[in-house]
Amino acid sequence: MGTPTAVNLTPDSGNANGNHKGDGNNGDDDDSSDEFGNAKKPVYRDRFRSRRRASIAPLPALRLNSKEMLASDFDTHSVASNQASITSVNSLASLLREKMQAFPQLIRKKKRETKDYKIKIFVIMMFFIIIFLIGYAYVAYHQQVLTKSYFQKIKFNSKDRIFRILSHEDKEVIMGHLGVTLGSDTAPFHCLEDHRRSDGSVCIEWNGIARLHMNFEDKKVFRCYTLQWQALTPGLLPTDCYELKRDNGLWFGGGITKGQEWSLSYANFDFMPYASGDHKVHQFGNAVKRYFINSIGVAMQVNERTPLQLGINRTENQFCLRAANDDFTFVNRLTELPQLDYKICTTEDMRSLHMLMTQQPLFNGVTEELEPLLAEPVWQIPHQAHRDSLNESIICDYSENAIAIGLGHIVINEFWQENIGDFTVDRTRFPTLNDTIAVLHRRGFKVVFTIQPFISTDSPNFKDAVARKLLIYERHSERSIPALTRYKSSSSAGVLDITNNASVPWLLEKLQRLKDEYGVKSFYLDLGTGYNLPHYYQCRQPLDNPDQYARKLTQSLESAGLMAVSTASVVPKPPTFVSTPPANSTWEGLRETLAAVLNYGVIGYPFVLPGAIGGDYLLQRPLTKMVSFYSLAQPPLPDMELFIRWLQLATFLPVMQFSHLPDEYQSKLVTRVAQELKNVRQTVVIKLLNKYLHSSMTEGLPLVRPLWMLDPHDPACLIVSDEFSVGEELIVAPILDAGREEREVYLPQGVWKDGIDGSLRKGSRWMHGYRVPKDKVAYFRKMPDNTRF
Repeated sequence: MGTPTAVNLTPDSGNANGNHKGDGNNGDDDDSSDEFGNAKKPVYRDRFRSRRRASIAPLPALRLNSKEMLASDFDTHSVASNQASITSVNSLASLLREKMQAFPQLIRKKKRETKDYKIKIFVIMMFFIIIFLIGYAYVAYHQQVLTKSYFQKIKFNSKDRIFRILSHEDKEVIMGHLGVTLGSDTAPFHCLEDHRRSDGSVCIEWNGIARLHMNFEDKKVFRCYTLQWQALTPGLLPTDCYELKRDNGLWFGGGITKGQEWSLSYANFDFMPYASGDHKVHQFGNAVKRYFINSIGVAMQVNERTPLQLGINRTENQFCLRAANDDFTFVNRLTELPQLDYKICTTEDMRSLHMLMTQQPLFNGVTEELEPLLAEPVWQIPHQAHRDSLNESIICDYSENAIAIGLGHIVINEFWQENIGDFTVDRTRFPTLNDTIAVLHRRGFKVVFTIQPFISTDSPNFKDAVARKLLIYERHSERSIPALTRYKSSSSAGVLDITNNASVPWLLEKLQRLKDEYGVKSFYLDLGTGYNLPHYYQCRQPLDNPDQYARKLTQSLESAGLMAVSTASVVPKPPTFVSTPPANSTWEGLRETLAAVLNYGVIGYPFVLPGAIGGDYLLQRPLTKMVSFYSLAQPPLPDMELFIRWLQLATFLPVMQFSHLPDEYQSKLVTRVAQELKNVRQTVVIKLLNKYLHSSMTEGLPLVRPLWMLDPHDPACLIVSDEFSVGEELIVAPILDAGREEREVYLPQGVWKDGIDGSLRKGSRWMHGYRVPKDKVAYFRKMPDNTRF
């Protein structure tokens, strides 16, 4: 046996008998004295046996260095390595116990740290919010200082020229940017005393650049605000832009446009002179009026003396008015520098506003002259592209075939004379025209001659007019060279100068001679458009614009009796109608006819004469020049389906005009459809047209109306462009596309009776996939409010 290895013993405090201190006591481990203060003797504790384990069983015998030892021997002679291991276990247990005890406190600390983090974020956010509010308040304060109230309902910031009009409830109804071309580096100031007006208007000037006058007119039912810009420096074009779309509001008016958009809010074009033209070539159509209305209850009227250019930018949501002179439309500069003069009127209801803005003087005593035009068709004598195609026998044969459908006005185109401007009948082709007309009168027809202000250079009247200086002359020619243009069958023609006091008597004398000799009751005045005037025209007295020519001539010839005019910029005196543009004999031409009738009604032309059923001409290629530059023949017999659908639409329009007759198809279907539609017109439509005739003349509401005139507060009525109403009691939904026998139909509020099957339909809703056979047209009559559905 070897020498035993020495074992170091670790002293520990405790009782003298070896028991651990703390049995049943809570004493500390570091006490070094007994209860009397004497130092305690160190006691050697067994590190391998806990108090619990020692009380249960003795330690087993152990072998150490090949020598068996009892537990008591091992307790006395423990080795250093075992002592160190046990110490490590105790340290780990103590550390674990401390961590477990500290865990709740750690959780509470984490919560406090998270709460502190949220507080910091909240404080930072509040800091930035306060900074933003301070900045916003600063900007708003200065905007409020710069924005002034005018006439109670106008807010105008003269620095950035933002213009706002408020409603009676102080709600903003329209916003615009005035003086767009002024720039932003010039400060405005109130006008000097010499430039102020005594009418109560506000005057603001941008020094040496432009001057703005604003005024207010309270008409009780609605308010009107007048704005007038005066350019003070050459090159400045006064321009005001307003919102194109706002709160789902749409702009209407201005007549038809090149893109045939139902609403101006759907159009998109650069600034163009506002003048009548051919909408296939120019931006605007043959009837114009400087009147625009928005569905939110805002309307604009531009002064006739303003050299108006109109521009619409859908990308920037702008509807813009501009004053700009040019070398044709506004060549007669009425002021040294351009002036933009217009007024804005507002009210709560779009329909009421339209009535007030388009209100016409009372036309007493003319209803009996209008009623025959509404009740009877207009017959357009067929013709070819050359004058020799028309003679007396053609007129007689056509009238005999037309009697089966009805009597009415027979319109003879310009080929009744040898040359445009002769104002005498071509006796070679019409040797007994007076007798023929007498026969037509006995049958019940009324004969109408087409006349123009153009005089062909081949006409004997051209030389006479030049000698009398009755023609428009070339600009800068000192009235020595007549200005020439081209019109239909005349490749070279002069134009009567309507501003010459001798021109109208000269023309009236010739028209009266025709009436006396041939018994002609009225005339169709074919004026062309503003663009048919010679490009370098010069009248004895300056015209505001080319459309003033048509206005003056129409007014001068009212005494001669005018059935209709081909162009207009103001409403002609009834019973004169305004014609729609000539329509191509295609489905597109059918859609354009309806668009023209509705748009002209919107701008205040209540009596519209649509073109011939089936179209006025046929061209398969796009036009590069105006239709009036060509001598176009009557179209060949249109496709049967197109003719039927055109006939169905025309049945509900103010006037039905025929060129081709239904009998030409030799079809039982066409004959039956024509007879059924004739009955509908006589029993339903004419009664409604006569009923609303007086209100159209006095209130400016058209006979044929878009749906929004029935209910301007219904959003669906604003967007429907292929339905219309006759007065307020009949809705028509025609088929306008080839091959279709069903369509979507919208009915405004109320109860409506279906014209096809007689069923009752509830309004304020869409009907999807509504069936419309080829021989039927969808129309709905309004029933009394107490009708049970």
